[in-house]
Amino acid sequence: MKKKLIIFDLDGTLVNTIDDLGAACNHALVELGYPPHPIQSYRFKVGNGVRKLIERAAPDADATMQARLLEIFREYYDDHSFDNSTPYPGIPELLEELTRREVAVAVATNKYESAAKKIIDHFFPTIPFVAVMGQVSLRHPKPDPSIDFAILSAYPTPKAEVMHVGDSAVDIETARRACVESVGVTWGFRPQIELRRAYADHIISKPSELLSLID
Repeated sequence: MKKKLIIFDLDGTLVNTIDDLGAACNHALVELGYPPHPIQSYRFKVGNGVRKLIERAAPDADATMQARLLEIFREYYDDHSFDNSTPYPGIPELLEELTRREVAVAVATNKYESAAKKIIDHFFPTIPFVAVMGQVSLRHPKPDPSIDFAILSAYPTPKAEVMHVGDSAVDIETARRACVESVGVTWGFRPQIELRRAYADHIISKPSELLSLID
């Protein structure tokens, strides 16, 4: 029986996906006549799922246009999700060490689930994740804790042995609502002050620091 369970966010935590997310959103915007945004501005638009990303990128679009933007985004992103994305330095080594220590690892993301599984399979093919869960129609997105509860249903673990790791207040709030320990990471999309204001239980600046927390 594995000793602990670490639930990781994906975008901004395991993999730097901002260039590909921004490119896909800009592609959809331009396709329908909306102005594109600077790629780095997407750091503050992502985090709550693709629908919310589209709303933030095109706030004047009506529901019909938002649906079309979402469709174009997904068509493009499904073919370009690896173009410029890469795991953060130290993440592959961290996952390998956690696996060696028999610490269970899972993914809880607001990215739509098919894209999340594709990215995890591409970048971490040898890591035995116990669950990779993303946004699906019958589950509320983070910070609703349903996704953490679904992972715990798939891999039962005492909550005292669970950590939820992410780069934004969304993840810290998800952990709080799920009643598990939260770890904020500073290498992702959001500034450290956001993690502090969300009252993260721990804040780390490099992946290897997570090992000292689980010890």
